Amino acid sequence: MKEIPLQVEVNAKRRKLKVPNLSKTRKRSDFFWAYLMIAPTMLGLLVFYLWPILQTIYFSFTEWGAFGQYEWTGLDNYKRMVDDANLLQSFKNTGIYILFTVPIGIFLSILVAVLLNQKIKGKSVYRTLYFLPVITMPAAIAMVWRWLYNSDYGLLNYLLSLIGIKGPQWVSDPKIALYSIVVVAIWSGIGYNVVIFLSGLQGIPKTYYEAAEIDGAGPIKVFFKITLPLLSPVIFFVTIMSFIGAFQVFDLIFMMIGKGSTALEKTQSIVYLFYQHAFVLNDKGYAAAIAVLLLIIILIITAIQMVLQKKWVHYD
Repeated sequence: MKEIPLQVEVNAKRRKLKVPNLSKTRKRSDFFWAYLMIAPTMLGLLVFYLWPILQTIYFSFTEWGAFGQYEWTGLDNYKRMVDDANLLQSFKNTGIYILFTVPIGIFLSILVAVLLNQKIKGKSVYRTLYFLPVITMPAAIAMVWRWLYNSDYGLLNYLLSLIGIKGPQWVSDPKIALYSIVVVAIWSGIGYNVVIFLSGLQGIPKTYYEAAEIDGAGPIKVFFKITLPLLSPVIFFVTIMSFIGAFQVFDLIFMMIGKGSTALEKTQSIVYLFYQHAFVLNDKGYAAAIAVLLLIIILIITAIQMVLQKKWVHYD
């Protein structure tokens, strides 16, 4: 009973002497050092990401002249999009590219990751081989595949000629050029996804597989009942990143399809069309409008995926 008045007296003297609260002081110090540590990253995001985005949105309402002069034109660039046949074709090309590269790429990546997660000889060598295209320059990949696709002396058509088949013009024929690029994109993107899926597979507790083995479950049932549900958060992440990357495809098309090729119209993506208007035609206002439209589409699709993931992604 004597301690209570003593504590009250101590608190009263503390308020009277204005003794600082050590916990609040330490908390402010922690916040200061935390913000100081992330300040370079935040500054980089503001300067190299946020400010260019704001500039692009502003420039999408302008029309540029020959000497860097521009004037405000309002919604003219967006109205122009409605009747732009090239823009509609580029959306169609990008949609076909996404339709094939994303699901097929994810499926093959999961399959390879599951196989590489098994106890096999030379596992490290296989992982390295699959990851090599990821660290290879896209320009180098495009050049090698362009040689393989060459209709006159390419390796693919040579192999087909050995069995009496005349090979097609892989990157010159408008009917198949886009699908030729899809093959290269899937091949070069598997390694990155495999690394992510391998990390997800190795994070699944082995007790689940041991329990399934005791219950007599087969490998297929184990895959669909244990592996896929527990791997769903990783699949969700890879799906979002694959969609965003597929929407931004440019380098393979730029390097593999010639500027005067008859297949260019059937292969050019949204980003390639942006490049044409921004750096070839010097129509930067319209190019900025295309970039803003692409940003909006990616945000909408990502938001839809965030909503739908509640139905199939299992975090527990």
